[in-house]
Amino acid sequence: MENDLRAALIAWLRADPALAAINAIEEESPLSVSPPWLGIAASASIDWGTKTRTGRETRIALELETVTDLTAADAPLLAAIERRVLALPPFQLGFELASIRFLRSRSEARVDNRRAALIEFRFRILEQN
Repeated sequence: MENDLRAALIAWLRADPALAAINAIEEESPLSVSPPWLGIAASASIDWGTKTRTGRETRIALELETVTDLTAADAPLLAAIERRVLALPPFQLGFELASIRFLRSRSEARVDNRRAALIEFRFRILEQN
């Protein structure tokens, strides 16, 4: 289910016109794309099932890398990413979303005016019957 969630999330993010300024939205950090890009930095799952349905609690961290020397320049793009993730439709191929919750974020300055922001979410999902 975790892989199905990752694929659905990437497809959902790619389909958002508000994120068109991002050069690449990939399941992993893209190797040869100039910023801005968005990728899944990490994901992990634990059991979150019921007596009758298999389920997972999956945490996914998304990384946005941009080039700017302004600390707040990424704020509108980060807000658009968060809104889009939280709006992921509950019924997906192979699983059903029970809940999505923003957990935490952090930002850092990198060399050559690059900035990175990490946004982590918790997804509770159940296998479709």
